[in-house]
Amino acid sequence: MSAEAHRISILYVIDGLEYGGGERTFLQLIQYLPTAEYHIHVATNPDGTFSEKLHELGIQVHPFDLSNKLDLSAAGQLRSIIRKHQIDIVHCQGARADFFSRMAVKNLEEVRLINTIAMPVEGFDVNPWLKWIYQLADRCSERFVDRFIVVSDRLRKTLTHKHHIPAEKVTLIYNGIELKEYDPNRAQELSAGIREEFGIDKETFLVAAVGRLVWQKGFEYLVDAARKLTSDDIKVLIVGDGPQKNQLQQLVSQYGLENRVIFTGLRQDVHAVLACADVIAIPSLLEGFPMITLEAMAMGKPIVASCINGINEQIVDGQDGILVPPKNPKALKEAVEELKHNPDLCKKLAFSARKKAKQFSLERMLEETERVYRKIT
Repeated sequence: MSAEAHRISILYVIDGLEYGGGERTFLQLIQYLPTAEYHIHVATNPDGTFSEKLHELGIQVHPFDLSNKLDLSAAGQLRSIIRKHQIDIVHCQGARADFFSRMAVKNLEEVRLINTIAMPVEGFDVNPWLKWIYQLADRCSERFVDRFIVVSDRLRKTLTHKHHIPAEKVTLIYNGIELKEYDPNRAQELSAGIREEFGIDKETFLVAAVGRLVWQKGFEYLVDAARKLTSDDIKVLIVGDGPQKNQLQQLVSQYGLENRVIFTGLRQDVHAVLACADVIAIPSLLEGFPMITLEAMAMGKPIVASCINGINEQIVDGQDGILVPPKNPKALKEAVEELKHNPDLCKKLAFSARKKAKQFSLERMLEETERVYRKIT
């Protein structure tokens, strides 16, 4: 039998309408799984950052547009891809991708379905009627999933306790990062030019926040915290893009913070941005297991973050970072100023964070995911 016959064919399905944590994790799997053992296909939005990165890697992309929520032909489209390319495993993530993948594999006994859950449908920011539809579709189709992968223990408990998924069908795999790319010893090299680009001098205490500009990230509370800062030599760098961009910029203008809060837009050099910052702020309201926390920890940066599910599995308050109540600009402001005036605390938190980040290596994530693939085939 040829080596090709032993390769497992995997179809990754994700909407790819934005480049978020789900796309980032799938890209890691696609990029680093051994090609001698896996044949990779991806069904996703043909435009945007995710598809661009796939094309750069030479990965075959099957155009799969999920921007139309009511396009019920999507399941049939996926089913055709599965049959044509003799897919062994479908691995999906995201509400619409999940539902259509589940419908596509229905009655295909030779195909296994893995579903990564980074955010349960209960947490979606949609109107109550649409959320009810999502929840109904989710519950009715969960039985077609062979294995769920969750990115936090909170999500594991949600599936087993609230959705009543058998515990043996749920595997916890924390997200992983490329530790070599986030090396504190290379911080000066990596950050060269970032401060100069935005007119920030070396003496300025720089707070950086990175993520999609959406309500879940809580950036408006960081802007409010910036308004309350008593020190003039603190600036805030907000890195990312999204539907809340105009609203946040208007808020900055309303508070007269144009000289304190800087929007960089979407950037590909996040590791360099982290390297040039003194503190990383993560004011999120709702998360799965955010990559930005792991990246900041790996870069050896002190972190101020919301004490919410997911993040509190990454950071122990006072040990690996400072946790503050969500939606609390005053607490956020006080934590930033405490770090500014206490360099010893900064060093302690940064050292502990870097040490802990080694638990969340890309290698570990790949190994644990491959174990799931092998177990179900």
